[in-house]
Formats: sequence, structure tokens, C-alpha cells
Amino acid sequence: MSLKPIMPDVFRTIAFRLTLWYAGIFSISSCVAFGLFYYIAAQSLQDETDRDLLDKAAYFSSVIKRNGLVGAGNLAVLEAQASGEKRIFFRLLYPSGEVFASSHMSYWKNVSVDQQAIKVLLEKQSPVFETLLGRPEKQKSVFKTQKARVLYAFVARNVILQTGIDMDFQSRFLSAFRLVFLVAMGFIIVFSGLSGWFLVRKAMTGVDRIRKTAQSITGSNLEQRVTQTGNQDELDHLAATFNRMLDRIQDLVTSIREMSDNIAHDLKSPLTRIRGFAELALVENASIEEYETMAASTIEESDRLLDMINTMLVISRAEAGEGEFEFREIDLSSMIINACELFIPVAEDKNILFSFEVDENLKIHADIRMLQRAFSNLLDNALKYTPDNGEVSVHARDGKDGTLYIRVFDTGPGIDLTCSEKIFERFYRTDSSRTTQGTGLGLSLARTIARQHRGDIKLESSSNMGSVFLLTLPHRNLQVI
Repeated sequence: MSLKPIMPDVFRTIAFRLTLWYAGIFSISSCVAFGLFYYIAAQSLQDETDRDLLDKAAYFSSVIKRNGLVGAGNLAVLEAQASGEKRIFFRLLYPSGEVFASSHMSYWKNVSVDQQAIKVLLEKQSPVFETLLGRPEKQKSVFKTQKARVLYAFVARNVILQTGIDMDFQSRFLSAFRLVFLVAMGFIIVFSGLSGWFLVRKAMTGVDRIRKTAQSITGSNLEQRVTQTGNQDELDHLAATFNRMLDRIQDLVTSIREMSDNIAHDLKSPLTRIRGFAELALVENASIEEYETMAASTIEESDRLLDMINTMLVISRAEAGEGEFEFREIDLSSMIINACELFIPVAEDKNILFSFEVDENLKIHADIRMLQRAFSNLLDNALKYTPDNGEVSVHARDGKDGTLYIRVFDTGPGIDLTCSEKIFERFYRTDSSRTTQGTGLGLSLARTIARQHRGDIKLESSSNMGSVFLLTLPHRNLQVI
């Protein structure tokens, strides 16, 4: 058994990770803002200190011009006493670095003359600043680091002023600033974490609704839908998409159930007849001729079943993109006319007025074998369901828009327009067609073939006096199946 601690489920949630991101970004942004303000404050304090030091240097320069070096020495003592000897110091130096006058330096004994700063001053002839950190000194049992801002500047010919100001006030101010930041950062982290968790959990309620709805969906319960808030945000769009997906799944499951019922209905009759023939052969002492008749009937029913299975395979393979279609340029006009002539005897047997009008030279890239099968199914359905003395007509024309239009009209019982899409589903048959021999696969196969040619078949109109099916096909179909 692993000894590694098991992470609670909450740590694995998107809400927890988003909260960490929210709090982290908020905290980092606050740190960047603090760093910027801290830098500006520290730089402003240092610039103010530098200006004070330069003012002191200018004042010493004017005093030396009036009262000489002696006056400058006395001024160093007086200025240090006035400002506080722990606050500021003054030294007057020769360019060699030798001190010839200074204020009281007991507090500043750790501050020496920097020969490198003097060298830079002599080279550039411009004031030189440096920040010094003295050694820790024990004062009233408190260890304190001495920090000073020091200026080296010429105040007369061959006279250098070294002056420094204690930066304890600035240090205390910046320390207080840092303390305030630390306290504020603690509050910011806690606040950003809590507010981030609240906002993320509120935003994730939509996902939680979808999850609960998905969990409640079962094979027998497909009516559940995700409640939409109406905010039209991303989660609302996700809920709408999820609901549409459930609608499609429900339609698919319903279609599968109906197709299963239709398959069972269409398979039951031939299988029952085949079983009946077999029972008769076993029970009755029939003659050879009767056995031959029963065998022929069995073969006929078996052929119907095989034809049904083969048609289902053709549809399934075509819809999966695995159909064996061979596209080449064909004369569609000739194909339609030849197919219509083959059905003339069927129409004459039922005394049906059968007519066809076909434009000449209708050329198309297609699989002629498959297209013949689709068109024959349309003609077969029209003649099969049209009663005696009815009418069937075919019109094929070039739409001049890159599409060929083939209409098949009949005066049969008609089809309810609410079933205009269902009739193209496999094994679906309307109530009026149940008494007519068929498998319920003809229209489904015809539409599949048409769509493999980038065309389509639809029920254009229907009434109690018949139906009109429209087959559309593009002129050029270079699709490779």
C-alpha cells in the first residue's frame, strides 16, 4: 500500500485550480504594484536627500568665498550642531583626502574618506554620491545598522566637502511601508482565495447542472434536459448544445427502436412461411411435385431475406464511405428513358397512364449501376402504390444552375407530410404500405445513392391524389468514394 498522502477530491477539481490561478495572479499583480511603488518611494526619498546635500555644498561654497576656510570650518561645526550631530556630518578635505576641518565625528567614526570617490570626483569634476552601510552597533540593547547618504563635491579650489546625512528616517518609512505591504498581502491572498473560490463555484454551477443531467440520463429516460439561465453566456450555449445533442440521441434511439420493430415485422413473415414449408415437408406425405413447390417457395423467401440483407449492407457501406462507386461521365437521358421503357409493361398491366419527358443530352459524372438502382426504386414505388387506372409521370430537365432535376409523380394514396423524412429511414413503412409487398429499404437506398452523388431525394409534395418525389443531381461529381 502506498504511503503517499491521498489528495482530497477538492484539490483535483477545476474550481480549485482556477482559484489558485486567480489568487496567484492577483497576488503577483499586487507584488508588482508594491515593488513599483516601493521603488518610486525609495527613489524619491533618495533624490530629496541628494538635493539637501547639494544645497549644503552650495552653501559651504558661498561661505568659503566670503569668510575663507576658517569660516567654512566653523560653519561645519555649527551646521552639525543645528541639525544634530547624529543626523549630519561635514568634513573639509584636500584633494589628497587629508581632513583639515570637520564637525563632531564620534557618531560617524565608521565613515572614512573614500579615496575612490575622490578619484572619480577629480576625473569628472562633478559631485559624487554613495550610500554607506555602517557596522551594526549595540545601542540600548538593540542592534542597529547605520545607513548614510554621502556627498563628495568641490566647494572651493582644491577644497572638497564630504558631507553625509543619516537615512534612519527614510529606512523607518520604508520598513513601515514593507510591514503594511506584508499585512496587506496576507489580506489580499485570503480575500482573493475566498472571492476566487466563490466566483469560480458560481461560474461552475452551469457545468454542475450539465453533469447532474448527464448522470440522470438512462436508456429509458432520455427526456431530461439542462435548465438554461437565459444569460446567453458560454455555459448557456454549452447547455443548449448539450440539449440539442440529447435531442439527437433521443431521436436516434427512437429511430433504432422503430427500425428494430420494422425489421422484426418484415423478417417475421418470411421466416414464418419458411418454417411452415419445412413443417409441411416433415408432416405431410407429399408428392415430389409438392416438395419441389415448397422448395421453390423456400428459395423465394430466402432470396427476399438475402436481398434485404444485401440492401442493408449497401446502405451501411455507402453511409460509411466504403461503397464501391465508380464515377464516370454517363448519358443520364438515355438511362432514364431505358429505365422508363422497362417499366411500361408494369404500367400496362395496371392500366396506368405512364408518361415521361426527358431533356436531351443530360450528362453527369455518376455510377450508372447505382443510379439505375435508385431511379428504379422511385419508379417501382410509384407504380406499386398507384391504383389501377391511375397516372405516373417522369420529368427530367436541366436546371441551368449546375443541377439536374428529376420529378416522379404518381396518383397513389399520398404520404403524410409529417412523415416526409421518416419514409427515408430503413424499414420504415406507412400504414398504407403495410399490405403491399416490400422491405421498406427502397427509398432509404435511393437517398443514400443520391447523396453519394452529392445530390438528394425528397418528398416535394403530397396529397390524397398522389405524391411527387424530387431527385436532384449535380452535373459534375468528381467525388471519389
